[in-house]
Amino acid sequence: LKNIKYPEIPVDISDVYIITRIGERLDLLANKYYQNPDLWWVIMKANPDKLRRDSFFMPIGIQIRIPSDIEKIIDDFERLNS
Repeated sequence: LKNIKYPEIPVDISDVYIITRIGERLDLLANKYYQNPDLWWVIMKANPDKLRRDSFFMPIGIQIRIPSDIEKIIDDFERLNS
């Protein structure tokens, strides 16, 4: 088994902030913002103090950050895991 490494995701002025609602999940938000549900980890990693790593579900009514510079994040992820 390979240990997957995730990059740090710094705050950027172009990031989007949302308030979570009933029925939202990390994979659904990743699909909405990145057109790829497999990028759920980007949102999770950007909000370590608010989201749990062991669930796609989120508390309702909290503000979370959706990083917008997804290309750089994916490049960093690939570099760390190559």
